[in-house]
Amino acid sequence: MAAAYSVGPQAWLAEFEVAFEQVAARFARRDARGAARDLLAGLVAPLERKNCWTIAEHAGHESPHRLQHLLGRAVWDANAVRDDVRDYVRARLADSEAVLVVDETGDLKKGTKSVGVQRQYTGTAGRVENAQVAVFLTYAAQRGHTFIDRRLYLPESWASDPDRRHEAGVPDEAGFATKPHLAAQMITDALAAGTPARWVAGDEVYGADPHLRSTCRRLGLGYVLAIGCNRAVATGAGPLRADKATSLVPTDAWARMSCGDGSKGRRWYSWAVLELEPEPDGPDLGSGHHALLVRRNDTTGELAWYRCWTPRHVAIGDLVHVAGRRWTVEENFQAAKSHAGLDEHQVRRWDSWHRWTTLAMLGHALLTVLAVTMNDVEPIDDAAGLIAVTVGEGRRLFAALVATVSTTIERVLAWSRWRRRRQHRARRAHYQRREGSITAAHRPDLRL
Repeated sequence: MAAAYSVGPQAWLAEFEVAFEQVAARFARRDARGAARDLLAGLVAPLERKNCWTIAEHAGHESPHRLQHLLGRAVWDANAVRDDVRDYVRARLADSEAVLVVDETGDLKKGTKSVGVQRQYTGTAGRVENAQVAVFLTYAAQRGHTFIDRRLYLPESWASDPDRRHEAGVPDEAGFATKPHLAAQMITDALAAGTPARWVAGDEVYGADPHLRSTCRRLGLGYVLAIGCNRAVATGAGPLRADKATSLVPTDAWARMSCGDGSKGRRWYSWAVLELEPEPDGPDLGSGHHALLVRRNDTTGELAWYRCWTPRHVAIGDLVHVAGRRWTVEENFQAAKSHAGLDEHQVRRWDSWHRWTTLAMLGHALLTVLAVTMNDVEPIDDAAGLIAVTVGEGRRLFAALVATVSTTIERVLAWSRWRRRRQHRARRAHYQRREGSITAAHRPDLRL
């Protein structure tokens, strides 16, 4: 009981205030600061949908205008707030053995106006769809994991179109960069800011990029990056495809190990390591240890490959552990979208996207810290009969203990009128556009 009270309403409200105070100075005007606090509270609230309308109603505003102004026209620097989020995470989760995990996610969109949107592959849908794509950097520490950076991917079709850039408010300095290059920028910035970490992990998009690998080696960060079976690696027998190089692994070199816990239990595979030659075009010839890590599913026989580098020789178990940590970014995407509104922004412009996303990152970081705090003081083992507090459970506890908002009948009815009034305007505008197009179709002089 004492443990439960030590993370009760007062302590959790205090942590919310600490998280917001980390960024509060970035909002020079008091009204913007208040709107930002309300938006953060709404992002971690138990709302069915999270946008400026629903959060404004939850916060007791008379309309969504204050929140819309905060995202669109107020003066504040989302990148500076991003740096504050990173500092907050570092202060709460700092770990010299942490893994920096890179991955992208897509938000499905309609139309062509949302910044960066085009038909492109997104793992969210598992196919080519009309979507925005952004690359995120996760800080995966021993005690917890959350986002510390983000970059919106700007396709070449956007980067080279001045009219679209101007309409969406894309700054001049934002040009085309591949997803691995965006990841390299975020990793470099994180270490320059003093973020303690030892490793980098990512999927095949990032493992295939020599610039990202070179950046990690230059920074002294070990990496375990997935690659496709057709990627060439430098073996003692010469350059070989990863799948062909696997034949060089002795039969008795395979070891069965778990790379972490999954939704259905521990993830057991057989693993093997093949020493590689230094990359032929790398600036660090002769330094560090290059290796190919191979994973085998003993049930299906399916293989997966990871390109690895470490400043010093490490045991295979260390590489396997890092390979398993890559999935933390997927857990973050799921939790941040479900519990912090990461993908529920209804914005089109560059600044608005970065502002919403950055505050959603802060919301996810707060929920992560609350869950970590609960797990620090409450025994989590078979004897206790409990699993660890998740981000979702932390959000439910926070909502029940802290974020209860009182309302009145008048306020409920006022928001009903507001929604119906806006819906009436939208319907009237739609009817007018449709009637105009019908009129033009039946008048020859208007078809020109």
